[in-house]
Order: sequence, then structure tokens, then C-alpha cells
Amino acid sequence: MARILTVFGATGAQGSSLVSYVLSHPSLSSMYSIRGVTRDPSKPAARVLQEKGVEVVRADADDPPSVQKAVAGSYAVFSMTNFWEKASAAVEISQGKGIAEASVAAGVKLLIWSSLPDVAKMSEGRLTSVHHFDSKATVEAYIRTLPITSAFFMPACYMQNMQTASNGELQFSMNAKPDTLLPLIDISDTGKYLAPILLEPEKHHHRTFTAATAFYSLQQIVETWSQVTGRIVTFVPKPAGSVSAGMTPEMIKVQNESAGLIKDYQYYGPTGPKDLEWTLDQIKEPLTTWEEFVKKNEPWF
Repeated sequence: MARILTVFGATGAQGSSLVSYVLSHPSLSSMYSIRGVTRDPSKPAARVLQEKGVEVVRADADDPPSVQKAVAGSYAVFSMTNFWEKASAAVEISQGKGIAEASVAAGVKLLIWSSLPDVAKMSEGRLTSVHHFDSKATVEAYIRTLPITSAFFMPACYMQNMQTASNGELQFSMNAKPDTLLPLIDISDTGKYLAPILLEPEKHHHRTFTAATAFYSLQQIVETWSQVTGRIVTFVPKPAGSVSAGMTPEMIKVQNESAGLIKDYQYYGPTGPKDLEWTLDQIKEPLTTWEEFVKKNEPWF
């Protein structure tokens, strides 16, 4: 009998990618049946999952009884939360811990948490406002103390979120230098990173999968855009401290420290390149490169 893999955020970018991957994988599709968790099983994306044979259940991370019901009987749980829904570290930490505690109580054998680096720790207290990273790191640290096999998926910047601005010409702008390195992931590759964990949970207990295709310089990013599309895209460094209309002081601080994370710590910190090398050694399938992604998603402009 197939084991139940419960996927939180099953209609979102990470969750839907994992669901699609498992359903099409020759081994995982026979090992696991999928239970997709969503707050609204009636929405079109949820109905599409049902048509594919996915068991779709309703649960809200802020409603512990619904979470407990969602994970009941599961062998494995993929857990993720969306910081930006409420923009509250306290809320996200509560949600993540709640899913983890429910999983332990239900006897779940494997918990995969979608995490991010601990920026405050990495920067030795210099950057303390990148809450959307640190809250996930706090949950990860808690999960590591629990009596459950666990592994951690740490996605890079989504290729899907890359965009240009037009100011008479196509520009890509960040508060960084052109040679600054940025890790990128096509988030539809999520399942490729998680397959080794699902196939051999004990082997990957407490391991972190640094989920990126590669580190690209900001100059490489615009050069690839230009080469593929035939339109010149230039990198324009954003002046330090520049703000958009309506930004609060707290929002400005978060923006500046997020830029510092990229500029000074290359997103994953000093061990990032080595951690990525280890992760790529575990992956058995080709990952989408930035060039391939640009070609696949034309037109851009």
C-alpha cells in the first residue's frame, strides 16, 4: 500500500511542483499517494489536483485541529508557510512549529521543511530585519530538536520572480555590483531536489538541500536576457538607500538589509557554494538553467 505524502501549499509554487513531480516519477508515484493541503479545496487549482487523483483536504496553519487532521496517517509531510500573507515572524514561527508538532504527534516518519538561512546569525547580528528568512530558520532549528526524521529544502531566488523595468531602455536593478552573485532556482524543479529525500529519508536526516541551479552574477543574468531575447538589457546598480513611495521605515530597513544579504553574503552565506556543490551531487536529473528558463518563458518584454 502506498504511503501518504502530505503536501502543504499544494496549489502554490513549491507544493504544486512537488505534486506534479511525484505523480510523474516512476518510483515515487508507486511509493507515495499524495494528500494536498489547501485552505480552499473548491478553487480551480485544487480541483485540477483532484482530477489528477490527489486527495485534497482543507487545513489552515492557524487552525491546529485542521492541521492535525491533515497530517493524520501520513508517512511524510512537506511543510511550508507563506511569511508575506501576514508579514509576521511570530505568526510564521507559530505555523511552522504547529505543523511540526502535529506531525510528531501523528507518528509521521519524515518531515521536510521549506527553510531559509538564518541571516541574523550569518551576519553576526549585523542584519536583524530579514524576518522572512529568520522566521523560517527559527522553525528549522526547532524541528531539529524533535524526534522525527527531517530534512530541509532551502530554495534560492525564483527565476519566476526576475523582472526588468523600462526607463527608455530595459534595465535590471539591484543595490549591488554587477559581479555580485545571486543563486537562482526554477521553482518548478522543486521535486528534483526533494526526490533523494523521499527515496532515502534516513540517509538525508538533518541535511539541508541548497536549492539552486547555480550562482549567477548580475551581469550574467542581463547578458543572458539580451542574448536570448535579442533585446539589450542592462544592469543598473540601485543607489543605496533608495526607496519607493509609501514605504514605512520598517519596510525600508527590511529592503536595505535584504540587499545586504545578497551583496555581502550571497544569499546563502560563506558556505553557500560548497553546500550547493553537495546538493547538486545528490540530484539525479538536469536542473533548469537561467538560459533555458529565459528561452522557455518568452516573450519577456
